[in-house]
Amino acid sequence: MAGSAGTPTSQVELTISGRNLRDTDVFSKSDPICIVYHQPFGSKGWSELKRTECIDNTLNPDFATKILLTYHFEEQQNLKFRLFDIDSGSSSLEDHDFLGEFECTLGFLVSSQKVEKPLRNEEYSSSDNGTIIIVTEEVSSSKEEINLQLMGKNLENRSWFCALDPFLEFYKANEDGSYTLVHRSETVRSTKNPTWKEFTLPLSTLCSGDYDRNIQVICKNFKSSGSHKVIGVFYTSVRKLREGPVETNVYTLQNEDRRRQKGSSYKGAGTVHVNRSFIRQVYSFIDYLKGGMEMNAFIGIDFTASNGNPQSPQSLHFINSSAPNQYVRAIQSVGEIIEDYDTDKFFPVLGFGARMPPTFDQVSHEFFVNGDTSNPFCFKVQGVIEAYYACLNRVQLYGPTNFAPIINHVARFASANKGGDKYFVLLILTDGIITDMPQTKEAIVNASTLPLSIIIVGVGGADFDAMEELDGDVVRLSSNGRYAARDIVQFVPFRDFLKGNMDPHISRLLLAREVLAEVPTQVLSYMKANHIKPQPPTVNVSVPHVDVI
Repeated sequence: MAGSAGTPTSQVELTISGRNLRDTDVFSKSDPICIVYHQPFGSKGWSELKRTECIDNTLNPDFATKILLTYHFEEQQNLKFRLFDIDSGSSSLEDHDFLGEFECTLGFLVSSQKVEKPLRNEEYSSSDNGTIIIVTEEVSSSKEEINLQLMGKNLENRSWFCALDPFLEFYKANEDGSYTLVHRSETVRSTKNPTWKEFTLPLSTLCSGDYDRNIQVICKNFKSSGSHKVIGVFYTSVRKLREGPVETNVYTLQNEDRRRQKGSSYKGAGTVHVNRSFIRQVYSFIDYLKGGMEMNAFIGIDFTASNGNPQSPQSLHFINSSAPNQYVRAIQSVGEIIEDYDTDKFFPVLGFGARMPPTFDQVSHEFFVNGDTSNPFCFKVQGVIEAYYACLNRVQLYGPTNFAPIINHVARFASANKGGDKYFVLLILTDGIITDMPQTKEAIVNASTLPLSIIIVGVGGADFDAMEELDGDVVRLSSNGRYAARDIVQFVPFRDFLKGNMDPHISRLLLAREVLAEVPTQVLSYMKANHIKPQPPTVNVSVPHVDVI
């Protein structure tokens, strides 16, 4: 538009490495992970943004996980990088050894392109903590991804006593001639003829959208000590790889040390073949919204006695006309955002953990908050709040705190709508520790194949450690030996947004942003896993604004 200015933003990708990290393990090397934090707009507090993978037994990690950010020229975007040695399956960082941290702005990283800085750890002198390396690159506008499967044949094993455990590392060429790690395969055990699992990478990550950019592939032999041995190297490009299993996609692994040793008799260290390769379009969350996908939000509210008597000012359910309680504030914060996406603005609202009228002799873990036994719907967020207040005066708070019934309730609707035209979001507001954890885990694992996301907001000051396990950001959720097909749970403690003298309006915006951050990604993971493409854009569809962190 004439007379206006475009906002100077761009998508950038951070690649993180560490060098000479502190070794906190006694009998092996550290198992490092990097957690990236940012300061949300309007906040001085730190919020976790993303975690890299954990790499076993190395003091010099190259993390394959990329950190994708939107760079705003006009904002000071503060970042913090914290490295830990992961010692167990615990999701709490307090249970792991802190290695060091580094703070900077995104603007500094963008202007520097490559940064190598010492890690800070107040327990030790700065010279002993190693360094962090961050490479920043603007992401291309490519909306394609490549699906690949490779296999090796007759790989060279130079160990007389140990079997070969090969894996692959993929590096893209940078403009300065260096290479950046973009993907690491799994290790295939005890074979000279491995077939690695299929994997998918965005072309923006693999080659910055350039079909002819050089790609270096290194085949290594896994060692539990972390000192992996190079078997051989080959070079290729997306233009070649996309041709699939043809003769030109058979690569001889070269090892320069072996070549120098054997001279003209050296024939290579085996071959790597392309088994499967194809490129497909990558769709966005907005593509599905424009195609008419309906978002259907359910709300679950905890009516257990641990919340306190609603007539008491100490109660989390305190009924006070002059100031909304934490439950109402959470409903407003998140519900007003979800309302933009919910097609008909009618929310089914379920309660759990209360004794029901008229006899009050039976606890229900799945009842309609509006009191209508045949219709659970409340119109807009205001209708939800009115039904909530009326319910407090009608039921008797009791217990225990069981999640599984309402998760299974919503899952039944999601199970009947798997075609991609509907997606379901369950918002659970709770104050306490789950009493049916095994059943809840089973319900979530079962629901992980469905078009469903579960958002849990912890209200009050209870111990919410169990919720972090359900979130599954560190350790993949499992039940009875089965793992969740995808991460569908996001947990946020409301108290994190009540600290200090933060403006209530800002705290509401930040809570909603934190709670809803993973929903678009979870929608895309479902659509992708089920090969569902968005429908053509619906005429005159209204698509809400989506913030990208």
